Amino acid sequence: VAAGLVSFSLGTDTAGSGRVPAGLNNLVGLKPTKGALSTRGVVPACRSLDCVSVFALTCADAAEVQRVAEAFDPADAFSRARPATKAFPAALRIGVPAARDLSFFGDAEAESPFHASLTRVTALGAQLVEIDFAPFRETAALLYQGPWVAERWAALRTFHQKHADAFFPVTRQIVEGANNLSAADAFEGFYKLAGLARRAAAEWEKMDALLLPTAPRPYAVAELVADPLGPNTRLGT
Repeated sequence: VAAGLVSFSLGTDTAGSGRVPAGLNNLVGLKPTKGALSTRGVVPACRSLDCVSVFALTCADAAEVQRVAEAFDPADAFSRARPATKAFPAALRIGVPAARDLSFFGDAEAESPFHASLTRVTALGAQLVEIDFAPFRETAALLYQGPWVAERWAALRTFHQKHADAFFPVTRQIVEGANNLSAADAFEGFYKLAGLARRAAAEWEKMDALLLPTAPRPYAVAELVADPLGPNTRLGT
């Protein structure tokens, strides 16, 4: 898509595998509402969270792909009809995290365009509203630091039993960590998620949309080879 050979492509997204590669390739990355596009036949990471994502050259193209592809699929247990959308109000309120919640990990070239985008949306008539980003950040952390790692193990356990050495080393390290989790840990994770969702809902009362950097900064291949986990975690921020 980035080379202009095709108009769009499909991917999968559990955390940021749609938006982050898109942003790093100057593309539009669309992660549809969970369940809006069928995941039947998709190799799972976390089945309860996985989405089929869209990579496109423009927002209009991405929206058209979603319009064509989305439909309720009774053969997919996680498929659901997308909630009805509402038109944005004339006086648009855009939520922005406080400065303390924004980290670009020392990359001024990544930070500058984000602040320029804030200036641009203000000039277009939107009102910027500072919100508490903590519940959103803590929810994202649950995916790798909480019991949802066990859902990855559930998806890959059978393959792992036969082909453990075929895993990329970092992926294997993450997935095998699920062996240290219990069912009680999973329930505690669900309870924490419910509390975070309630806190996030309170923040959504203050805004109509949320504006964030796609990713804090890009990383060179050499940096990822030296430390595969750290930079990828930061990209997911």
